[in-house]
Amino acid sequence: MTLRLYDSATTQTRDFVPLVEGRVGLYHCGLTVQGPPHLGHIRKEVVFDVLRRWLVHEGYEVTLVANVTDIEDKILAKGAEQDRPWWAVAYENERALHAAYDVLGCLPPTYEPRATGHIPEIVELVETLIDRGHAYVAPDGSGDVYFDVRSWPDYGELSRQRIDDMRDAEDADPRGKRDPRDFALWKGHKEGEPETASWPSPWGRGRPGWHIECSAMATKYLGPEFDIHGGGIDLRFPHHENELAQARAAGMPFARSWVHNQLLRIGGEKMSKSVGNSLLVSEVVKRFRPVDVRYYLVAAHYRSVMDYSEEALTDAATTYQRIEGFVRRATEATGATTDLAELGGAVTPGFAAALDDDLGVPTALAQVQELVREGNKQLAAGEEQKYALVSTLSAVRRMLDVLGLDPYAPQWAGAGEGGSAERTALGTLVDALLEQRAQARADKDFATADRVRDQLKAAGVEVEDTPAGPRWSVGGADRQES
Repeated sequence: MTLRLYDSATTQTRDFVPLVEGRVGLYHCGLTVQGPPHLGHIRKEVVFDVLRRWLVHEGYEVTLVANVTDIEDKILAKGAEQDRPWWAVAYENERALHAAYDVLGCLPPTYEPRATGHIPEIVELVETLIDRGHAYVAPDGSGDVYFDVRSWPDYGELSRQRIDDMRDAEDADPRGKRDPRDFALWKGHKEGEPETASWPSPWGRGRPGWHIECSAMATKYLGPEFDIHGGGIDLRFPHHENELAQARAAGMPFARSWVHNQLLRIGGEKMSKSVGNSLLVSEVVKRFRPVDVRYYLVAAHYRSVMDYSEEALTDAATTYQRIEGFVRRATEATGATTDLAELGGAVTPGFAAALDDDLGVPTALAQVQELVREGNKQLAAGEEQKYALVSTLSAVRRMLDVLGLDPYAPQWAGAGEGGSAERTALGTLVDALLEQRAQARADKDFATADRVRDQLKAAGVEVEDTPAGPRWSVGGADRQES
């Protein structure tokens, strides 16, 4: 079956046919780093991580570009508010973004360009638009440069709007505009702004507008035409509409398909940086295992709105832990290798069909759960079903790997199930107590052995004795004693 994706530009689900056979160029908009990422931001990262993993599994060579917007009005405002250099704010939050990628198991982008590192390309693109009659320098001497939306007949094609029905662009002083919907390509340096937040240009010192950055960076790394442009649905207008208009007005075909994920909401409202620190990725992973958070974000279809609640995240964690528990028990019972490449196996036809159908992860996960149920029956049957169990285990792990959820992947298999310092410390303490218990049992001091087990249970640590040795868990998160 051919991969089919919903294209926001045509509002149709279409066969994916790459520009170059066997290769995929994928760009999605990264974060404007005026603050650290919350779960709403990282949902987009996880969605495109799964798409990338599936494309790689299907044999494509994928180049994924995700930019960092490190110069923008909100970043300057944060710097002034915190009495810090704007670039220090941007860099701190860029590091927080990378930490969120890492902790939730997202593969790093092939290239991650910063806007401030591409000023020459941006200036060149603005010059091209001026030369082609689609941009103009503001007559008020401000040094601002605007895109002339009425000069481009197809403006509005992505969001399917008429110009006269659009809201005014709010990214620059309207006094220099021919039309209130014209948007800034270049912002002249203003009095009171940091000198470090401006660069020389033919129109005077200034900085790029938000939209022009992505057009310049996407085409630098992927060429004038590429396969997929992605991002959150909230970016479709005006950001992506403006990117598309700029690129095509400059003579570049730009993206062949547009893939947008829906939003993660809280209380029915869009999750934004004003929701508070409790939903920052760095805070959520203190309350939930990172792998459980990833499962929660993966499990819904990317085009469905999610309404965040801790109850929903807890339910998702419980579901994943049942799958994880099967994988660990089956691995122990069969003595199978934890090396997936050595284990082999293939995804089921139903799983492949689900992901080929517009990245249908919920249906794909139903395939995983069905196979886990069969695997649990094979586990109960014992030795007579050992070979069938290995086959089931390998298929489950292969499917989980595509979703970035394989329990034995390096991201999740390290000490502490996800690598947090707290769980690593906990693991060290629990393992020491289990060693004491094992020694007590060897000495036939069963009273001491039982007392250690009771102490662990009182602390919320459950211990299960298995043929491969004791397994302990907190909240269902299994770990084998090492």
